[in-house]
Amino acid sequence: MKFEEHFSPLSVLNVGVLAERSSIEAKEKQDRDGTNFEFGQADGDGVPPLVSALKASGRQNAAKIGNHFSPEGPIPEAQKQAAKLFGASETWFLVGGDFEFRFESKWSKILDLEEAISQMNVIHVAGTNEKGSNLAIRLLASEAQSTLCNFTQKVSIICRILIMGTCSPGDYLIHPRNSHKSAISSLVLSGAIPKYIIPEYSYDWDIPDGVMPSQVENAIKELEKESKKAAAVFVPSPTYHGVCSKLSEISEVCHNHGIPLIVDEAHGAHFGFSDQLPYSALQQGADLVLQSTHKVLCSLTQSSMLHLSTKTSVDRERISMCLQSLQTTSPNNLLLASLDAARAQLNENPKTIFNEAINLATETIYLLKNIPGISVLDSSSFPNFQTRDPLRLTLGFWQLGLSGYQANDILHQDLMVICELVGSRSLTFAFNLGTCREQIQRLVSAIQQEC
Repeated sequence: MKFEEHFSPLSVLNVGVLAERSSIEAKEKQDRDGTNFEFGQADGDGVPPLVSALKASGRQNAAKIGNHFSPEGPIPEAQKQAAKLFGASETWFLVGGDFEFRFESKWSKILDLEEAISQMNVIHVAGTNEKGSNLAIRLLASEAQSTLCNFTQKVSIICRILIMGTCSPGDYLIHPRNSHKSAISSLVLSGAIPKYIIPEYSYDWDIPDGVMPSQVENAIKELEKESKKAAAVFVPSPTYHGVCSKLSEISEVCHNHGIPLIVDEAHGAHFGFSDQLPYSALQQGADLVLQSTHKVLCSLTQSSMLHLSTKTSVDRERISMCLQSLQTTSPNNLLLASLDAARAQLNENPKTIFNEAINLATETIYLLKNIPGISVLDSSSFPNFQTRDPLRLTLGFWQLGLSGYQANDILHQDLMVICELVGSRSLTFAFNLGTCREQIQRLVSAIQQEC
């Protein structure tokens, strides 16, 4: 079967010919289609040629692909095919959204932080008897005020959808302190109360590890002692550095207590598509899973997927309502089509598609481990977390007397090698389907020069 045959009808957007369509062809298509007065459909001499070409390939025509919230036609078909591939009961395509934060004074009149503070006046930290004060929350809110003052901020919405779809005001959410910042703001928007878990930490690397099942169990029991119950458990896995929590065990703990498990699998959309990769969160029993499809798979930036497990008690209708409340009402069809294209690419060879990338990453690690002064993050770095993403490479430079920032300056400015993430003691590099041998040779050569 050819690659194109894996596409759903969403491929009517014809994303494969974007680079070839000229502005002249766009003008000819506009003449054929007639005059368009829809928002976002401006064309002609007043539009840059490249933008005109992109619009010609991804024209926002609801009659062709349906409505994003009550879809009819290609959109639900594409989502059904994605759900089948990823093993979900339902999959939603997400293409970003807008959320306004306007602070007109010390405390917002639109998003009332003072009221939020009164609802969150106790912060629970798992494993301790400490209770945070209003002052701590005021400081957090003050920081948000100074950061978001007097402008409209675009924010990541997926975490908000998941948390608001499972937690009501006054409910408790168990999650580690290294969760994405959108999970923190979701607590304010939902009115939920955090029950924090402190993740294990590697001081050698200055990065957090994963979450232990025992930590989740302890957090649940501490709430039970106060006659309280968590509405959900939220775990990011894998971490940015590829460290994976023991999700199958965490899932068992959660479900034994009747609590849904939400997994932020933003960096693990490729999991489960090779025997050499970790199992996916859905395969390990998670109820709701968010994936940033654009990170390792090949969809466009800002596009992502949300998966609902086939075995969950989570209210599907509530999740759907949160999607409608928080998603943009003007989705970009190019982003939607890129999600379907990424799904089709995986569907072609789902068990072997990442083999070459994994082999290149393994070869790179072997070469770098033989360079004196370079530390390579591996399973021995985290004894309690043996499962790692083989497509993430994290290097330490402290034996050379260099911080991660100093090493990055040398690699980037002098040797033109760009990493994915800079840390105080390390650099992280991401391998994907586009990584080639020439790139890893250049990386190894650059590291050798730095040493």
